Amino acid sequence: MQDALTRKLESFEELTDADRAALRALVPRLRQVPARTDLIQEGDKPENVHLILDGYACRYKVLPDGQRQIMAFFVPGDFCDLNVFILDQMDHAIGTISPCKTVEIPRHAIEDITAHHPRVTRALMWCALVDEAVLREWLVNIGGRQADQRIAHLFCELLLRLEAVGRVTDNSFPFPFTQTDIADTMGLSDVQVSRSLRELRALGLIHLKRRVLTILDVEQLKAYCGFNPNYLHLRNARWSGRRQVPWLSSVRGE
Repeated sequence: MQDALTRKLESFEELTDADRAALRALVPRLRQVPARTDLIQEGDKPENVHLILDGYACRYKVLPDGQRQIMAFFVPGDFCDLNVFILDQMDHAIGTISPCKTVEIPRHAIEDITAHHPRVTRALMWCALVDEAVLREWLVNIGGRQADQRIAHLFCELLLRLEAVGRVTDNSFPFPFTQTDIADTMGLSDVQVSRSLRELRALGLIHLKRRVLTILDVEQLKAYCGFNPNYLHLRNARWSGRRQVPWLSSVRGE
């Protein structure tokens, strides 16, 4: 499972055997965390870096009225908070979506590996920049796309991110998210999410059953939401992202 981290970093930077050995040393002990459990809460003092080795987690905030906004999904190989130990306290929470295998990496271990392994350091910097790029794209998604396009865009992103760490088989991957999770991510209601999922199914773009999502037609789904993967900056990705895919007007009936 440590391989998920190495595979992700090698999507950005070619690593040496010494680099890979140093990364394996970051993962001495796994922690099994149940679904719907906070790894760290808003207001806590961050001391360790959380790494997801298996399962799905999210970054979120809860408003005074109880409304939740999810601001990021974490998949295997993702650091939840690489540099957050610099801060005095958390300004958001991180919680699991599904059962997860995680590691809490001490601050000194991160500082040591970045001091002695420049390729790993560059890859980690790349990860941090991509996290910011994903957040920018999510803002565009929420502000500029219709409900069904927002969800289609999220599905395309998850497919590519999970494919990069070897978690996709025949365009299918585990999908433990509820409709409420999607609604809290995309700024929608549960009713809007349900309606959008029905539309994507009816168009023959996706199949969702028993917590497994299958993208039935990747190219049409990309075109349906105008997905351009350039913001993920994956050098070895199946989709280069060098050009903007045109809108699939025929699918949308426009």
